Amino acid sequence: MAQQHSCGACRNGMAFEGTITMAFQPILDLSARRVFAHEALVRGTDGSSAADVLASVHPENQYAFDQACRVKALECAVDSELPALVSINFLPNAVYNPEHCLRATLAAAERVKWPLSDIIFEVTEHERIADQAHLLSILRTYHARGFLTAIDDFGAGYAGLNLLADFQPDIVKLDIGLVRDIGGDRVRQRIVSHMMRLCDDLDIKVIAEGVETIAECSALLDLGVVLQQGFLFARPSIGKTMPPVFPM
Repeated sequence: MAQQHSCGACRNGMAFEGTITMAFQPILDLSARRVFAHEALVRGTDGSSAADVLASVHPENQYAFDQACRVKALECAVDSELPALVSINFLPNAVYNPEHCLRATLAAAERVKWPLSDIIFEVTEHERIADQAHLLSILRTYHARGFLTAIDDFGAGYAGLNLLADFQPDIVKLDIGLVRDIGGDRVRQRIVSHMMRLCDDLDIKVIAEGVETIAECSALLDLGVVLQQGFLFARPSIGKTMPPVFPM
């Protein structure tokens, strides 16, 4: 654990040798019929998928990979002329010191003139978090620096209500398992309904990800989930993004 969070873990770690780019998928505000944000999703420059790229990430090079993704996301966001916030996934276990590990991000944002307030940092619940206090330190540091914060895949994985009790992010993204077929599933509807009331009380925005059908979209809207992301609206794309589809 000490090695993971020490400066030596960065200096002695391996460089990330793969060449990456970013695809972007829009997150829509269906109530305002506008794009709320774009999520940056890693891809290989040779056309390899996110899974292929992530298969080459291991403890020795994860810091370099995490840093490369942050910088590339901002560079590609500017090149793609994104009209909204950019959401960047980060690996908490790759961050040895929150302030030091932000240096490359801050430098890149200044270089490409991307406002810090227009960056969302997403932490995914699917990565096993060995040190909850360390994760909280990261999130609080990012918040203090002016970034927006989001818990991805909320409702699955290794964190959830316990994390929410200790830190209230700007956004939670409902796990795809809660979204899938929600239009015909009363239990999922009740769970999401209660989560919406909780997040509203805590002043947290909710995004439903993985929306694929009109029925899912409609059921989520009925529950008050106006921020949605998924193949129904647009697939991730590299380069200039295509206008998303507003189905209703």
